[in-house]
Amino acid sequence: MNYETMTAQQIRQLIRDGQITGPTAGMAKGFTQANLAILRKEDAFDFLLFCQRNPKSCPLVDVLEPGQIESLIAPGSDIRTDIPNYRIYKDGEYVEEVANILDYWEDDFVCFLIGCSFTFETPLQESGIPIRHIEEGCNVPMYKTSVATTSAGKFHGPLVVSMRPMKHADAIRAVQITSRFPGVHGAPVHIGDPSQIGIKDVHKPDFGDAVTIKEGEVPVFWACGVTPQAVAMQSKPSIMITHAPGHMFISDLKDVHLSVL
Repeated sequence: MNYETMTAQQIRQLIRDGQITGPTAGMAKGFTQANLAILRKEDAFDFLLFCQRNPKSCPLVDVLEPGQIESLIAPGSDIRTDIPNYRIYKDGEYVEEVANILDYWEDDFVCFLIGCSFTFETPLQESGIPIRHIEEGCNVPMYKTSVATTSAGKFHGPLVVSMRPMKHADAIRAVQITSRFPGVHGAPVHIGDPSQIGIKDVHKPDFGDAVTIKEGEVPVFWACGVTPQAVAMQSKPSIMITHAPGHMFISDLKDVHLSVL
């Protein structure tokens, strides 16, 4: 199947049916992908404030009301089943990864959909900039950094970044292109030496897969929607359910609608 040319609705159905179980990069080209964080209502306001204070890493594209399972940006969707893999954290500890969260669902859950950098990969590719993890058929590499997020209530922790290696000229162009998409992380937060943001080994990501960095290329880092998972480990809410890194919710919202230019 050519997942790239399918609609978001078609991809969500294949995910719900268990036919897609891996990372969603490059699927339903042109449709906005989103990270997920689910919390009990008692923790929802603090997390909403956390997102408002950290718009680079946690740009909100939708918030579902307590118990709501259908996103406004994906009519007919079910937030419990329409992501290939979910991660469960309890009291800051990773518990397991599951294909759906029907057994975990509670009526007071509030779901946050957070912009994803997969969204701006299409305009990068259309400008002739290669995306290495798509070329190599793997997940994007992601790293915890030494950069602290701005805390809100109980929520605090390190910024997580995603990385794409590029030629220097492509990196400059990538800054210009992704700056047009502030709703999905916007421009890079760092270019070059990973140690300057606390990454000891760029070939050993904390989430996702390592990719090839070719001679003459520079690593380019964007704020990442996996940040809430690092925050969960440090802040220890009673429960947080997230997407597995790289396994996103694909909405019916078009990428072009998130461009500010």
